[in-house]
Amino acid sequence: MQVKETAIPGCFEIIPNIVRDDRGCFIKTFQKALFEKHGLETAWREEYYTTSHKGVLRGLHFQLPPHDHAKMVFCTFGEVMDVVLDLRVGSSAYGLHQTFSLSATEAHIIYIPKGCAHGFYTISDQATIMYKVTTEYTPASDSGLLWSSAGINWPLQELCISDRDKNLQTFSDFTSPFRI
Repeated sequence: MQVKETAIPGCFEIIPNIVRDDRGCFIKTFQKALFEKHGLETAWREEYYTTSHKGVLRGLHFQLPPHDHAKMVFCTFGEVMDVVLDLRVGSSAYGLHQTFSLSATEAHIIYIPKGCAHGFYTISDQATIMYKVTTEYTPASDSGLLWSSAGINWPLQELCISDRDKNLQTFSDFTSPFRI
């Protein structure tokens, strides 16, 4: 695996080695020693996945302290445009976002530190995104920001957004509890 720094401090793009043969492929998505070498959290508390059809936009989501979590995401089917937005006051990238192309074919993984919002837009007809998080879901800490309020250049064809995500607060109205 190759671990690449991104423009957001503590956010990494992980590029796994893909072993392909006539049966398909083998991809390792996690190696504790490698993660620890790069200072990444390894105590995963929950793992889940979402399936989405073309045009679905999910996000921008995060959990508030004290239930905030680091997150690892990757695509096991299809392709998405993945987005990370830094919400940590004091970060050199506060208020900035970075986009990534995640696909089952390329198998890149994004490690998202605590204090960042996450979302994605489904490019392919169908996509499955896997998540690992370092805290358990806590409804009272569940939060997010309006997808259109942070200057992200989302593809806008066939846009499908949940009512919840349509009604999240804007980035400009958000007082961040996250500090670096």
